[in-house]
Amino acid sequence: MTPPEAVREQLWNEQQLAQPVTVPCFRLWRYREPVVVLGCSQRRLLAQAGSQVQVLLRQSGGGAVLTGPWMLGLSVALPPDHPLARQGLVASYRWLGEAIARVLQQGGVDAQALAPEALRAMQPAQRMAVDWACFGGLSPWEVLARGRKIAGLAQVRRASGVLLVGGVLLQPSPWRLMCDALGRDGADARTLAATTVSAAELAVHFDGQACAQRLELALQAALEQEACPM
Repeated sequence: MTPPEAVREQLWNEQQLAQPVTVPCFRLWRYREPVVVLGCSQRRLLAQAGSQVQVLLRQSGGGAVLTGPWMLGLSVALPPDHPLARQGLVASYRWLGEAIARVLQQGGVDAQALAPEALRAMQPAQRMAVDWACFGGLSPWEVLARGRKIAGLAQVRRASGVLLVGGVLLQPSPWRLMCDALGRDGADARTLAATTVSAAELAVHFDGQACAQRLELALQAALEQEACPM
């Protein structure tokens, strides 16, 4: 039996940092079934999880993510001395957030990567609406569309390399499914629905497959440009 794509994703991520990363590489992920993926510091939620949906624990930080057909996932592994990894914890996200925003714009979605100064200008309730969920809070260079979160980012930094991961909402996410699986209040599901948005809700006839193809080309171009600077 083929394991869920979210399981294969976590295995791939772990394998990239199990030994020194010498060449940048990336993968995109499309999910057939729902799986809840917790941040590395959320083991307590794993113990509380019910049996409605499979629940995994990932290496990267951040909050819980609900993967499924509505989401496009991505993983980028960089050598520790790569120019895109040397910029520091926050700045290393910039190129990736801006690449995702451009790809969404090409699909008709008015998306922008959230600059740190814009995030600091927000009210605390805007920055963190649901503290245990990845899409319930905002971090620098994550992607917004009409003021609502459409793409989340996280990372792992080790001596062997840097792993950047992300998720883009292509379709509306069934947040109640994740809340029920983790025994959380229905109010959290309503807040997540109000503070997030998907590409299909903002662009007429949005094509998720075309979006994935554009993102693949954008990531490849970004990594090749840094490998061969002009």
